[in-house]
Amino acid sequence: MTDRNSPLILGSEPIGKLLVQYSVPAIIAMTVTSLYNIIDSIFIGHGVGALAIAGLAVTFPLMNLVVAFCTLVGIGGATISSIFLGQGDKVRATEVVHNVLIMCLINAVCFGGLTYLFLDPILLFFGASHDTLPYARDFMQVIVLGTPIAYVFIGLNNVMRATGYPRKAMYSSLLTVGCNVVLAPIFIFSFGWGIRGAALATVVSQAVAMVWVLAHFINKESFVHFDSRYARLKARIVGKIFSIGMSPFLMNMCACVVVIFINNALQRTGGDLAIGAYGIVNRTVMLFVMIVMGITQGMQPIVGYNYGSKQYDRVRKTLWYGIMAGVIVMSVGFVLSELFPHAIVAMFTTSEELVDLSVIGLRISCVMFPFVGCQIVISNFFQSIGKAPVSIFLSLSRQLLFLLPLLLILPNYLSTNGVWWSMPISDFIAFVVAVIALLMHQRSIRRKYQGVQS
Repeated sequence: MTDRNSPLILGSEPIGKLLVQYSVPAIIAMTVTSLYNIIDSIFIGHGVGALAIAGLAVTFPLMNLVVAFCTLVGIGGATISSIFLGQGDKVRATEVVHNVLIMCLINAVCFGGLTYLFLDPILLFFGASHDTLPYARDFMQVIVLGTPIAYVFIGLNNVMRATGYPRKAMYSSLLTVGCNVVLAPIFIFSFGWGIRGAALATVVSQAVAMVWVLAHFINKESFVHFDSRYARLKARIVGKIFSIGMSPFLMNMCACVVVIFINNALQRTGGDLAIGAYGIVNRTVMLFVMIVMGITQGMQPIVGYNYGSKQYDRVRKTLWYGIMAGVIVMSVGFVLSELFPHAIVAMFTTSEELVDLSVIGLRISCVMFPFVGCQIVISNFFQSIGKAPVSIFLSLSRQLLFLLPLLLILPNYLSTNGVWWSMPISDFIAFVVAVIALLMHQRSIRRKYQGVQS
C-alpha cells in the first residue's frame, strides 16, 4: 500500500480526494496568512493611526518585489520537483531542494542589501509623502533585514508541499501566523514599537516557521530530504527553476509597477487617505484571492505529477474542479463586498473619511470577481504543466497590457474612481484572454494525443 504522504498517490487516488487533501491545507494556510495581514492592518490602524495605514499601503510595491524574488525560486522549485517525481526521478527532486535553499539565500542577500541601502528613494518613488515616509521606512527596514529568513521559509515550504506533505506545509504557515498574531499586539501596544513592532513580529514568526521547515528536510524519513551529495548548484536545475518561476516572478514585478501607478494616481487625485483606502481594499481583496491561490497550490502537484506521467484525463479533471472552486470563492467575495462594504472597511479604522473612500473603492474593485477566480486558476494551470511562456503572457497581460493603460487614461476623466474602475475592466479582459488560451491548449492536446484526453 502506498504511503499517504508519498507523492506517488498523485497518479492513482481519485482527483476529488487529492484536491481536497492538497488544497484544503494550502487554503487554510493562505487564508490564515491573509487574515493575519488584515488583523495586522487593523492593529496598525487602531494602534498607530490612519496615516500609518497609508504608509503601509505605500510599501505594497516593495513587498511585491520581495515576494517576486522569493516566488521565482519557491514556485519554480515546487513545480519542477512535482514534475520530476511524476517522472519517477527522486534524485533530481532532491537536487531541486538544495538548489532552492542556496538560491533563496543568494536572492535574499543581494536583494535585501540593495533595497536597504536605497530604501528612502525607493519609497518616495513608490508614492510616499513626507507624512507617510516615516511609517513606510520603519516597517520596511525590518522586513528587508529579515528577507533571508522569509525566503528560506517560503521557498522550502512550497517544495515541502509539492513533495507530498501538504499538511505539514499548512502547519508551518499556521505556526508563523499564530506567532504573529500573538506578538504583533504585544510589540505594537505593550512595547509601544508602533509599525516597526508589527514588522518585527512578522520576522520573528517567520524564523520560528523556518526552523520547522528545515527540520523536515533534515529528517531522513522525509520522502525528499537534504543529502550532502547534491548540496551544490547545478545549471540545469537552476535553469528549469527560473523558467517556471519566471511567470510568478514577472507577475509580482508587474504588480509592483502597477501599484506604483495606482499609488501615484491616488496621491494625485485623492492624497494620502486615498492611498490608505487602497491599502484597505487591497487587504480585503487579497483575502479571497489568496483562497483561490490556495486552491491552485493544491492543484499544482497533482497537475504537475500527472502531466509528467502523461495522464492527461486526470490533468483535465483537476483543472475543471479548480476552476469551479475558484469561481465559487470569488463569487462569495463579490456578494460580501457589494452587500457589506461599510462593515468590512470599518474594521480597519475609525476615520470616517477613510471609511467612505474605502467603501467606494471596494464596491467598484470587486465587480468582476467571479471572472477573476477562473482567470487565476487558468494562469496557474499553465505554470503547473511547465508552459512558462503561456503562463508568463497571461500573468503579464492583465497587468501591463490592460491595467496600466487604463490607469493612465481613466483617472483623467473619473478622478479617483477612474483608478478603481481600471481594475475590474482589466480583470474581465484578462479572463477572456485566459479562456481563449486554455481552449487553444485543450485543442492541441486532443490533436496530439488523439483522444487520450476526452
